Amino acid sequence: MKNEDLKNLLRDIRNGKKTVEEGFKVLKDLPFDDIGFAKLDTHRSIRCGFPEVIYCPGKTEKQIITIIKKRLSDSCPIVLTKADPGTAAAVKRLKTDAEYFEDARLIVVNKGEVKKQGLVAIVSAGTTDIPVAEEAAIVAELMGAECERIFDVGVAGVHRVLAFTDILGKAKVIVAIAGMDGALPSLLGGLVSCPVIAVPTSVGYGASFGGLSALLTMLNSCAPGVAVVNIDNGFGAGYLAGMINRMKDEE
Repeated sequence: MKNEDLKNLLRDIRNGKKTVEEGFKVLKDLPFDDIGFAKLDTHRSIRCGFPEVIYCPGKTEKQIITIIKKRLSDSCPIVLTKADPGTAAAVKRLKTDAEYFEDARLIVVNKGEVKKQGLVAIVSAGTTDIPVAEEAAIVAELMGAECERIFDVGVAGVHRVLAFTDILGKAKVIVAIAGMDGALPSLLGGLVSCPVIAVPTSVGYGASFGGLSALLTMLNSCAPGVAVVNIDNGFGAGYLAGMINRMKDEE
């Protein structure tokens, strides 16, 4: 439930368009709906500005479908992260207009129209970082950000990212995604005046330790204004970027 949905419900009760009993039926599942194996945070969009997402790994197909069914009456988008093609096919059987973003491994149900404002730059070091970058971009867009994607501009060819300084300078926040040496966020942090959200990826050879080396590089950045999320956490980075972008637009 969104803020405006709750306000409209209360107005309808006040104006006699809905009965108290009808209002109670809607509100009784706030702030959460206990369905046994999960407690759905139906209040989160009101409290935090974006609904709870469904993290797919570790959940059965039946559990995922049950959660979606419980939320279909809500006007909020339903976002599923780290979803494989099998899960996407099951969701599409339930809701044919569900969108599956294969690169990002994201499923979106009840997407609706989102008013876009502000600019978030999504910058990846390499082509193999694009899945995590796309996850960040789509989440930020669902939160109302206009996203500019700048891919494959890692520090091994620093002239590539320098060609986009005009766009980077207009961004309200930058999400920098990199594996291997993880140096891209530090470079960007020294070029711009906006926050940089660094996302280490598990891309790299043996000594990258599945993204740990990139994570440590980013945590040790000498550039101010760089914050770091977990390895491959495109969702977390996109969400944070969306929050920052939204706050700046409200100033």
